[in-house]
Amino acid sequence: MTPSHTSAVAASKVAPHSILSNALANFDRIAQPLASEVPVEVLEKIRQPRERIELTLSPQMDDRRVRVFRAFVVRHNDALGPSKGGIRMTPGVTLDDVTGLAMEMTWKCALIGVPFGGGKSGIVADSEKLSGENKEKLIRNFARNAHRHIGPLLYVPAPDMGTNEADMGYIKDAISHGLGHSTTQGCYVTGKPVILGGIPGRREATGRGVAIAVQEACKALGRTLAGARVILQGFGNVGAIAAEELAQMGAKILGASDLHGAVFHEQGLDVAALQKHASEAGSVKGFPGGQPVDGRTMIEQPCDILVPAAAANQITAANAPKIQAKIVAEGANSPTTPEADEILAARNVFVIPDILCNAGGVFVSYLEYTQETQQEQMTQEEVRHRLGARMIDRFAQVYSLSRARHMPMRDAAMYLAVKTVCQAIVARGYLP
Repeated sequence: MTPSHTSAVAASKVAPHSILSNALANFDRIAQPLASEVPVEVLEKIRQPRERIELTLSPQMDDRRVRVFRAFVVRHNDALGPSKGGIRMTPGVTLDDVTGLAMEMTWKCALIGVPFGGGKSGIVADSEKLSGENKEKLIRNFARNAHRHIGPLLYVPAPDMGTNEADMGYIKDAISHGLGHSTTQGCYVTGKPVILGGIPGRREATGRGVAIAVQEACKALGRTLAGARVILQGFGNVGAIAAEELAQMGAKILGASDLHGAVFHEQGLDVAALQKHASEAGSVKGFPGGQPVDGRTMIEQPCDILVPAAAANQITAANAPKIQAKIVAEGANSPTTPEADEILAARNVFVIPDILCNAGGVFVSYLEYTQETQQEQMTQEEVRHRLGARMIDRFAQVYSLSRARHMPMRDAAMYLAVKTVCQAIVARGYLP
């Protein structure tokens, strides 16, 4: 397939080794075998985002001064349903980052089997340097400015890096207040507090899904999870929960890192104590139950399972030859560059791709969406059961195709996801 050079994405130069360049490389690699099965023009259509929007936010902060922030909303595709994807708040997030993340959300939703397309938002701000009051003002300002682009049949946001369930509650309140209603009719946002219509188990869903994917990988490869040595890069919402779940499954957590530091213990870390320390200190740094190490090189230490659950592009051509893990479970979005993927594949490292490994969050978001739409309530036990069943089923589908076609897990996952979206477009027809 020959990509168009007149699209919004292709018209501007895509930075190498960016989230968007990774997403496009993954798509282009699988588009070749799919070109004989689906119309080429459909592949070209879904290579491009449906809509990219840039907003200017100007909230008045607690010092009474107005500050200006940039924000982005991208809807990549809606063939299967409304666009779904989180709001990322970091000082370095770009429109291209949000576009790449929205594209990956399209494949993730299709692969995990929920009736959503891919979307994403970004707010260029450092959430750690904002007071609670100022962050709330910024989030509410985003909701007011983006309200035309948010809705249960249009785009449904959720938490992502730098945002949390409290922020989702503020968005719901801002939108319902703007509508003059006591609440929103239908689900405008997921990942919100349970008392505001959220669902039990949503906060833990992504990390728990990662652990389930690791468990299934061990079964498929004939490896034992009990006693397996695990290193986690990232100890936020995803990494901390994945560590807790894996420890409960019998794995030994050797190391964990975050933006501020890393700790390591050859005999294993006390995960509960580490979680308590991180909650109180704001970082794993200084945890007395482990030795301080360099977080950048910790992922190269001997282990059985590596869980990159932090930022993008952490496993590169430079360090992929040094990775000693037998299984890499991508808890983060786009943590492995395409060049590193090839190196890991050549070394027979089993990679569980992000669109499968961390899809537990969007699956439980779908449960929250249906719960609020139908005005029902689900128990945490029901959520955990349905999440486990879906992750096991989709892992089996991807692994089966990977074995049958002798392709890496990422290619198998992309093949299933992209083909599903193409089929939806063909079924809908090309005319409005």
